[in-house]
Amino acid sequence: MLNTFSIRTQGQGLYEFTRTVGSWLAEEGAGDGLLTLFVRHTSCSLLIQENADPDVQVDLKAFFERLVPPSDHPSMSYLVHTYEGPDDMPAHIKSAIMPVSLSIPVSGGAMTLGTWQGIYLVEHRLRPHQRQVAAHFMPDR
Repeated sequence: MLNTFSIRTQGQGLYEFTRTVGSWLAEEGAGDGLLTLFVRHTSCSLLIQENADPDVQVDLKAFFERLVPPSDHPSMSYLVHTYEGPDDMPAHIKSAIMPVSLSIPVSGGAMTLGTWQGIYLVEHRLRPHQRQVAAHFMPDR
């Protein structure tokens, strides 16, 4: 089974889409197998992270901003790719060090995520974007 999820972002941040994926698996009658998600962009990432305390998202965003500041920050003066704005090359760096694909076991049609885990698209750019996540469910044979 193949699908594409479209996720509208409003700028940097984590956008949970766990329920959307779970609903798709249920609608398709997925049984046991493996789900693969792949983001089709080079300036955002995918992440499985805690979905109970929103402070986790705040702290992650702050950490990655500190780890890879905008290209107009003095510590980033070595960057060459700057013509798309001060958030662009840092977004590419963040997506190079964070996952762009995820593999999730599915049992009885449900993802085997932990109690506090959710699936997130992590937007690294400042302005809104329409992002595409390709999904492939491979049933056990």
